[in-house]
Amino acid sequence: MARNHLLVLFVLFISLNISAQTIRNFSTSTIDNKPVSYSDIKGEYLTVLDFWASWCRPCLKAMPKLQNIYQEYNHKGVAFIGVNTDGPRSFSKVLPLVNSLNITYPNIRDIEGKIKDELEVSSMPTFLIISKEDIVVFRHEGFASGDEEEWRKVIEKLLAE
Repeated sequence: MARNHLLVLFVLFISLNISAQTIRNFSTSTIDNKPVSYSDIKGEYLTVLDFWASWCRPCLKAMPKLQNIYQEYNHKGVAFIGVNTDGPRSFSKVLPLVNSLNITYPNIRDIEGKIKDELEVSSMPTFLIISKEDIVVFRHEGFASGDEEEWRKVIEKLLAE
């Protein structure tokens, strides 16, 4: 009987460790073509990554909400980074789109999908919160009105830990 409990605990331990994603430092460029690395722009306490594309309507609805949260938390050690996943054909739309939405948090390019693939992002938008230890501690896929309140609560809880 005790042996079965140990086996269950071992399987649980393995599954918990597999699910914890770590973000590795990467280099890319901003959407206005300035070189940047993750370590240069990550937050002191938390980093919020928002994977989006210009063709994604929910992404475009989420970005102004994220901008509001950015204005609340960027002075509290929380960095916000948009990760644009448009390909070469549609990338010319990205900078004008960001400007038209009045987005002021940094946006980086992931034209080849390397960052997206590394973090197993399969749908747009995907919103990740990363700890100062570079571990993904929260993942949210899609966007519906009101999701931004959940994001605020998660950020507050993580900052309080």
